Amino acid sequence: MKKPRKPRAPNTAPPVLAERRPRPRQKNSEIIYADLRAAISGLDLPPGTALSEQDLAQRYGVSRTPVREAILRLSEEGLVDVVPQSGTFVSRIRLSLVREAMMARRALEAATVRAATAQANPHYFAQLEINLAEQQRHADAGDIKAFHHADEAFHAAFAQIGRYPSLWTLIQQVKVHIDRYRWLTLPQQGRMLLVVKEHGAIVAAMSRGDADTAVALMDEHLSKLKPDMEAFRTLWPHYFIEDLDEADLS
Repeated sequence: MKKPRKPRAPNTAPPVLAERRPRPRQKNSEIIYADLRAAISGLDLPPGTALSEQDLAQRYGVSRTPVREAILRLSEEGLVDVVPQSGTFVSRIRLSLVREAMMARRALEAATVRAATAQANPHYFAQLEINLAEQQRHADAGDIKAFHHADEAFHAAFAQIGRYPSLWTLIQQVKVHIDRYRWLTLPQQGRMLLVVKEHGAIVAAMSRGDADTAVALMDEHLSKLKPDMEAFRTLWPHYFIEDLDEADLS
């Protein structure tokens, strides 16, 4: 005799309908925030650029309210300055925030590299080698944007391999101020090729199971930007807020 089906609790959707339930639509303010944040971090909107609520509202086909909400979030992250009676501007790069972000990122990526070394297998190493080849190709072609995307995927892979994917989300939140500064460094002659070489050394240490060396190499790699601060603030003085002592730049 067939066993009677257990009745569903009141107001519970049938399983099939529950699985097909559409995801909530992204709010307009979230879309605008993500777009502006990407443009600011990638220097498509350089420091000092004026942002008009009215122009942005027309561009996105929305009212000023979601634009204002997005700008408020960016202001809280230190990416936008809202100046009374003057306007809203993309903030200049605070050297102190870059230094602090570097410190936080180094600590977080040390954890992801160590975890990834413990978890990695031949499949993962094959994927990292493919990514390294992609970086090399973009570096040879001088394609900075494509190189940046491959570089991001490389670093994100450690958190994924190490089974701490949410750490990459945290790193992305932390490093937005580094990214703006870093976009200034990539056009340097030989910079991208040097990055590929350093990435390769990290993967080689991981493949030997040498987590200590891999972590040390990653720390050295991420620290390379700091000595260049003085040179780049001289080249683009209007992009920076110099709130560090000379000793803090070395």
